[in-house]
Parts: sequence; C-alpha cells; structure tokens
Amino acid sequence: MCKISHRVCVLVLVLFSQFIVNAAVADSSKNGIQQALIQTTMGDITIELYADKAPITVANYIAYIKDSAFNGGEFYRVVGPDNDQGTPQISVIQGRASTSFDDIPPINLETTKQTGLKHQDGTLSMARGAPNTATQEFFICVGSQPALDFGGLRNPDGQGFAAFGRVTSGMDIVRKIQQNRQTKVVEDTYIKNQILAHPIKIIAITLNK
Repeated sequence: MCKISHRVCVLVLVLFSQFIVNAAVADSSKNGIQQALIQTTMGDITIELYADKAPITVANYIAYIKDSAFNGGEFYRVVGPDNDQGTPQISVIQGRASTSFDDIPPINLETTKQTGLKHQDGTLSMARGAPNTATQEFFICVGSQPALDFGGLRNPDGQGFAAFGRVTSGMDIVRKIQQNRQTKVVEDTYIKNQILAHPIKIIAITLNK
C-alpha cells in the first residue's frame, strides 16, 4: 500500500504512464508502419498501424499491446444501418481491452485533418467521448465512413475520430462480427440492439517482429 498521499500516488502513476507513451511514440515513429495481428475466437485479423502519420495514437495502442491489455478483451458492440440510432448512420465494430486492465491516461486527439488518414473500409480508429478522452477502446470501419472524419457530422464537436491503421487481411472476419445481431437489452436507447449478448473474444493482439 502506498505510504504517501493518494494525490501524489495518482500523479506518479500519470507521469509514469505518460513516460511509457512518450517512449513508445519515439520508438514507433521510427518504424513508420507497424504490422500486428488481432486473434479472435472467430478468426484472425491482420492490421497495419501508421506510426509515421498518427504517432501519438499508434504509440498509445502499442503500449496497450505490449502490456497484454487486449488479451481477454472483446469486440462487444456492432453498428450498422439497421441498428444505428445516430446520424449520419455508420457501420463499425467496437473493441476493448480486458476489463481487468487499468487504462493508461487519455491521449490527445489526432484528427484526420492532421494525419491525412480517412475512415475507409477497414480503417482502425479510436473510440472517444469528448476530444482528448480516448484510452484503449477502438473500432474498425465496415465500408467508407466519411462522417467520422474531421468535419464529419457524426460527432457534434466536428473533430471526428483518430484513424490510425487499417485491416490488411481478415475483413471477412470483421464483417461476420458486424453482422452479429444477438444483442442484449440496454437502457441507453442510443446503443439499443448494438451490445452483443455474447461478445467476440480477443485472444490476443501481437506485434509482428
């Protein structure tokens, strides 16, 4: 148990977490494009991460991967025109780390205006509420989703979401997950018929050497 004040403990944890992310930014930006594998109970999804274009977002994602945070995670939300209560409607699957893992502090939003990356078929992007609140939840686009880009109308603040990679193999698995409509009852009408009753498990996400 920490013998100093709780506030100091939290500050130390935040600074240490930021150090990890900063180190990962420096390391990942050298690599340009980083390849990784998402293993799920429905099959494998191969992805590439654009550290040269979205260094903060990629470094954050890699930090979670290196901490094995996604081992035991899940794709738990599916959104498509038939169950989307938002406007404009989108098609995505949303994933998250294991619920037993403590999130790293949120990162700054790298907009598509800054990175030049767009929300196209297979794009990986960070889920968020307000700007600069993304931690580890991410989504994969099914089809082109321009409403999620900077200036798009999906989010009222107009900042869009932080695209940072794309699927290079396994979009058939992504689409199978997205077509799942065995959902559970929720109180929030915005996500009605979107939260899977039996989430698709993420076995692990690993970086290619």
